[in-house]
Amino acid sequence: MFKKRTDTIDYSHEIETTAFGYEFYREILLPELLGTEQAAVLYWTGKEMARKFPLSSKEEIEQFFMNAGWGKLEAQQEKKNEMTYSLQSPLIDERMKTSRTGCYQLEAGFLAEQFQNMLRCITEAYETDKKNDVQFTVKWDLKDKIE
Repeated sequence: MFKKRTDTIDYSHEIETTAFGYEFYREILLPELLGTEQAAVLYWTGKEMARKFPLSSKEEIEQFFMNAGWGKLEAQQEKKNEMTYSLQSPLIDERMKTSRTGCYQLEAGFLAEQFQNMLRCITEAYETDKKNDVQFTVKWDLKDKIE
């Protein structure tokens, strides 16, 4: 019998995994399980994950993306009510070389919720594929406050 674990996972150190293992879950298993609802489910899951890992700065968000293995998140442009980021990684490069259309709604939902928590107003994020990276646009409305 397996003993139920009562401790938490130590996320402070790196563990290597193969690209195949990561891509198996992301590009094969999740689409199979979620079907046509994949984008919506991943977006709302990303928001829920942000609630479990609340961050307090843009720099912490960028570091989280690296630690989660999602890639290098870089701010591209900031406007009054909008922020644009690019996301790059070797795995994203490989997906684009094979013409596979990746789904980055998990990351978009995560970004939306982190900004919503930091700004205390309704926020949304969406992804757009670019030539060599994935781009996210985060938009908020400072007039639409949350409690």
